[in-house]
Amino acid sequence: MTDDWQATTTVNALQQRAELYRNLREFFHARDVLEVETPILSQAGNTDPNIESFNVNFSGATQAGNAKRWLRTSPEFALKRLLASGIGDCYELGRVFRNGEYGRKHNPEFSMLEWYRVGWSHLQLIEECIELLQQIFALKDIALIVQRITYQNLFIQTIGIDPHTASDTLLRSALQAVTEINPQSLGRDDLLDLLLTHCIEPKLPAQQLTAIYDFPASQCALAKIRSADFPVAERFELYLGSVELANGYHELTDASEQNRRFDKDIELRQQRGLAYPAKDQRLIKALPHLPSCAGVAMGIDRLIMSLVAAEQINEIIAFDFSRA
Repeated sequence: MTDDWQATTTVNALQQRAELYRNLREFFHARDVLEVETPILSQAGNTDPNIESFNVNFSGATQAGNAKRWLRTSPEFALKRLLASGIGDCYELGRVFRNGEYGRKHNPEFSMLEWYRVGWSHLQLIEECIELLQQIFALKDIALIVQRITYQNLFIQTIGIDPHTASDTLLRSALQAVTEINPQSLGRDDLLDLLLTHCIEPKLPAQQLTAIYDFPASQCALAKIRSADFPVAERFELYLGSVELANGYHELTDASEQNRRFDKDIELRQQRGLAYPAKDQRLIKALPHLPSCAGVAMGIDRLIMSLVAAEQINEIIAFDFSRA
């Protein structure tokens, strides 16, 4: 193409991004949450079996450690090390990278806002997320309605299935209507994820902010697990309409449990024939010093898409992956 040097976005979208960044920084400044910067390249990476990382090799002297480095998929591990060092409430607004993710809502390089509140639970952080987003959209004269609902009640109310008690057979049966998926060989968490993305997300009302919290314990990621009738992970996801904007946790502070979860991730990656980075041993060493806190990561590009009613992510970034 002769015009592939041109931007994929518009001046208006770039102005909207600049305005959003200013508003975000003002929001956190008013609340004494410190802006920080952490490394984009790390000696350790994300072991999550559902996220693929980019890696690069350093060609210089190796006294600084391993030559192989991983591009961060989020600033989470480094921010937690800062929290363990006593920095207090903090946030980072910057670029992150995920391999293999490219499409209408995905670009391999994208912008993320992540912040942590010391002494807070995931439920308190949900309220701050709601306050932030309501302020942002109020500047566009858009009033967002809000629904707060547990993962369990969302499944029951939307598709009539209790995610804690339903058999795998019932979950597979509920996916039969999704013709592009063969659920027969899938595990329980994969089945639940697909029911959420294919059967529940499309039914979430437009211009409604939906906070889904207390996930099944098997989907704990880096969250604390709370005992109840059925153990739940103190985790939440925030949707605007059918678009997921944020994922947050009441953060795990148990180093032994975190190490066990990393090992489980690596085992699963090995079973799937996937490459895996080294475990972040510095994070594990920091966790005994991590104060009780809650943290959340928010996708900025998806937020801008919602603000300007863009259909595709390339409409709101200067140069998407195809023109980078």
